Amino acid sequence: MKYLHTMVRVRDLDASLKFYCDLLGLVETRRIDRPEGKYTLVFVAPPGGGAGEEVELTFNYEDEGDLGEARNFGHLAYAVDNIYDTCQRMMDAGVTINRPPRDGYMAFVRSPDNISVELLQAGEALPPQEPWASMPNTGKW
Repeated sequence: MKYLHTMVRVRDLDASLKFYCDLLGLVETRRIDRPEGKYTLVFVAPPGGGAGEEVELTFNYEDEGDLGEARNFGHLAYAVDNIYDTCQRMMDAGVTINRPPRDGYMAFVRSPDNISVELLQAGEALPPQEPWASMPNTGKW
């Protein structure tokens, strides 16, 4: 058996690509457009990543109604080189930091489709610093 990828449904492909690629730092690895099936699949992964590290963003052309918060899914998790820089870049772009990296190690954010994304500092935790150390949790994560 071999793990292949994780799939999440997205409502706005452009907003999702901005979140996953521009803000989170993933890269598009492949795209499958199926107009006859009324959907597009976009696979994203960390730079240099491939199968087993991909997230499949599934965009259905027809409105599927409320997708809910996908809380039964859990979350995606990524190690980042600098958790403070990553969170600042996301916050500057309007992303709410649901669980700030108060400990210099872990944070949670949400995608435009309410997918919870855990960010973990690669290696050792960074020393706590402001404004992160004093920030409260916001919303669900």
